Amino acid sequence: MRIKNIDGLSAHNLQDEVAKGGRFIYYAITISFIIVTFKRTSGVYLVRVGENAVLKGMPFTIISALFGWWGIPFGPRYTLETIRTNLRGGKDVTEEVMATVAGHILFREAQKEKRSA
Repeated sequence: MRIKNIDGLSAHNLQDEVAKGGRFIYYAITISFIIVTFKRTSGVYLVRVGENAVLKGMPFTIISALFGWWGIPFGPRYTLETIRTNLRGGKDVTEEVMATVAGHILFREAQKEKRSA
């Protein structure tokens, strides 16, 4: 899992950001080419307190609105789902990311204990 815009924050800093109200979000994107439709997700973004999750996902929404409709039969359906998801602020995956971060912290602590023993 690759997290965008964390600017080199440590695992503890990420926990602090979430405690302040930050969230980890991914956005949907749909692109179609006549008979082929691709529905994908962006990388995970850290949305800090005070940042607008809808605005952060707007590039994905615009690309989907322009290029998602053209696939038959799933283009229109997937495009509407994508736009709805992104206009709701994306998909919140904070719990999953924080579980990974907590596992990373526990692993680092276990390594320190192993070295000191």
